[in-house]
Amino acid sequence: MSTPSPNDADHRETLDRDLHRFSHLESATQYVARPMIAPGIALVFIVMAGLGAAIFFGGSQANLIVVAAAVFGAYMAINIGANDVANNMGPSVGANALTMGGAIMIAAIFESAGALIAGGDVVSTISKGIIDPEVVATSEVFIWAMMAALISSALWVNLATWIGAPVSTTHSVVGGVMGAGIAAAGFTAVNWATMSKIAASWVISPVLGGVIAALFLALIKAKIIYQEDKIEAARRWVPVLVGIMAGAFGAYLALKGLKRIIKIDLQTALLIGAMVGAVAYVITAPLIKRQSEGMENRNKSLKVLFRIPLVISAALLSFAHGANDVANAVGPLAAIVHASEFGDFASKVAIPTWVMVIGAFGISFGLFLFGPKLIRMVGSQITKLNPMRAYCVSLSAAITVIVASWLGLPVSSTHIAVGAVFGVGFFREWHHERRLKKSAGARPAELRLAPEERRRRKLVRRSHFMTIAAAWVITVPAAALLSGVIYLLLNAVAG
Repeated sequence: MSTPSPNDADHRETLDRDLHRFSHLESATQYVARPMIAPGIALVFIVMAGLGAAIFFGGSQANLIVVAAAVFGAYMAINIGANDVANNMGPSVGANALTMGGAIMIAAIFESAGALIAGGDVVSTISKGIIDPEVVATSEVFIWAMMAALISSALWVNLATWIGAPVSTTHSVVGGVMGAGIAAAGFTAVNWATMSKIAASWVISPVLGGVIAALFLALIKAKIIYQEDKIEAARRWVPVLVGIMAGAFGAYLALKGLKRIIKIDLQTALLIGAMVGAVAYVITAPLIKRQSEGMENRNKSLKVLFRIPLVISAALLSFAHGANDVANAVGPLAAIVHASEFGDFASKVAIPTWVMVIGAFGISFGLFLFGPKLIRMVGSQITKLNPMRAYCVSLSAAITVIVASWLGLPVSSTHIAVGAVFGVGFFREWHHERRLKKSAGARPAELRLAPEERRRRKLVRRSHFMTIAAAWVITVPAAALLSGVIYLLLNAVAG
């Protein structure tokens, strides 16, 4: 048996070092590739949307524009799923009523169902009367304006998702349409009365959502949590709260989610809601009584009783969101398809089925691929949520939309839901301070803290509050500025 030579030993050491480097290189490659998986899948979906449009529209220059619009419509839908849907699922995940995977699955199913079953078959192409159609000179100008609005709103929502700010996709589209309209026809093209209402909703939506959520949390604390027999109080009040939730969602879906099937006025929607609420109460009361048997008289038991109603409310919010907000992705696309096909433009157009499919599946893909970031932020990073607090957020979202519809105010579901989370957090801060002041034992330890330490112990993260508020305020002007620049670029290229 021969003795290994020094050269053999050197070769083995060199091979070991090379293999070691290779294993590091492989790990590094996997690390770099992993973050690219989601964008890669999104890119495949976007390309498929473009190919689908090409199948329906051949290969002329006008139809190439439709293909491009389908690509950007799919991109916008993905961004809506990544940003907007977090508002519906974030509280349930933050309260541990749903896992991240369960939330994504439920949201994807109900968002798609809402878009395809109850999504509007007719959409306002000039987005709520922001731009006067008469000032748009030709169908070509109109097409470029809609294209600029679509691209700019998608880019803005993408940027907001990247920085972790839930923004209104409706307001992004509004800003995009306004900016393109100004670039095309000047400031006189804009309906400033409508824009002033939208600006007012920046404040009204979150404040109203926050106040309603805080009031329901105060009710739960007073009537259930701080009662001597919590379980008996829950048996009495949880069915009432479930009935209110069912009634609110019944009215909400009748008013906003079923417009494709039948036109329902506010009074009829409220009557439907009252009937649904009464039925839900009758069904829920014996179920809650049976579920609560043998439970310990503690807050942990209460969380169990609120978990299923919270999951149901999140699913219903997703259905209503899909029915309403799919138009943000496909509205401008539907307008471009109509103008390209018929050579004219109208204030309202029908949405082709293939266009609605792009919107519905794009929202689901965006949620699945990029949604967890915003879900975590809304659910756990603004303030700590449990099933009772999260339930108040979901209930507030439905009630606030109904109140806003009654008042005739344009509101954002994003602003309402996130405002409700802040409302719950600020109420917890106020309630905590109030209890400290009433408690003689806690006063020496807590109330003499340094101001810096008191700020650190706040129950709402101020950094998130400032980031989100700033993103809300600049959404319309930022999207408008971006849209105006894109419209001028498109016009220059086309000319």
